[in-house]
Amino acid sequence: MVYCVFFLLNLLFLTVEGGFKMVHEKSCGAVVYRGKGSGRRYLLLNYAAGHWGFPKGHVEGDESEKDTVLRELDEETGIREVSFRGSFREEIAYSFRRRDERIDKVVVFYLLESRGEDVVLSNEHGSFLWLPYIKARKKLTYENTRCLLDKAEKYLNT
Repeated sequence: MVYCVFFLLNLLFLTVEGGFKMVHEKSCGAVVYRGKGSGRRYLLLNYAAGHWGFPKGHVEGDESEKDTVLRELDEETGIREVSFRGSFREEIAYSFRRRDERIDKVVVFYLLESRGEDVVLSNEHGSFLWLPYIKARKKLTYENTRCLLDKAEKYLNT
C-alpha cells in the first residue's frame, strides 16, 4: 500500500526529462505596500541568494492561498496587520534547477496593504527596503517580478 501511494505521487508530481526529475511546486506571496499616491512604498526583500523580490513561500498542507500569504508574510517580515486589496491575484511561473531536479514553480501573488512599516526579518533575508514604485522597479532582480509590480501599481491607480 505504501509503495502504491509513493508510486502514484511520483506519477503525479515527478517526471524524468533529460536526466532530471521534474518537480512541480506552488508557493504564494504578496506585493505589500503602504501609503497612498506619490507616498506609496512597496516592500522588497533581499533573499540570501542575493536577489530582490517579494515575500513568498510554500503552501503547507491544506492551507488556502490567502492563509499561506498571511503565514509567510508573518514568518518572513513579522508583518501581521494587512488587508487584501480587491480581487488582485497574479501568477508567476518559472523553472530552475536544484541538484538533480528541474523545478517548475508557480507563485500566486496577492496585493496587500500594510498598516505599518516595521519589519522583523527572518534569517531567510539579509535586508529589506520600502521603496516608491520607480525605485522598487529598478531594484527588483527579475523581469517577472517587475511585471508583477507594474500590474500592482496599475491596479492601485485605477
